[in-house]
Amino acid sequence: MSWQTNKYVKLTIIAIAVVCLDQISKAIILKTLPLYQSVEVIPGFFNLTHIHNPGGAFGFLADQTSTLRHFVFLIVSLLAIGLIFYFYKKTPQSHPWLASGFALIFGGAIGNIIDRLRLGEVVDFLDFYIGRWHWPAFNVADSAVTIGIFIFIYHMVLKKLPD
Repeated sequence: MSWQTNKYVKLTIIAIAVVCLDQISKAIILKTLPLYQSVEVIPGFFNLTHIHNPGGAFGFLADQTSTLRHFVFLIVSLLAIGLIFYFYKKTPQSHPWLASGFALIFGGAIGNIIDRLRLGEVVDFLDFYIGRWHWPAFNVADSAVTIGIFIFIYHMVLKKLPD
């Protein structure tokens, strides 16, 4: 199997794993935890809290009309997926972690697009906090995107990769 073929197999495996974990975890939350309810997992630090986010990260555009949100997020998501696929395609064989980071972002973006197309909003449930200070709730897809972005930043900033 050539490097290029193997490269796309890797993208497919990572992206499918992220999408499956994301959608299975969201299905469990939708089925077992009523909307706006919480289950304390680690007291004072972590809850499972079922919320729906009609906006983007940190509720971006959440107060806009449903039609505008759907249009903007669908277009932006599709552009982002295309851009990430392009970066993935251009990633050299010598940078397997960078390729994995792009694959995580790709899978996470697809996981959240599925929610937007199916539900019109994203299911979030991972709720970290200290006292009254809460990080905005997120999900497995968001986690994959964040990890992928950190890998990308690490490679671009700390490893000083050539163009």
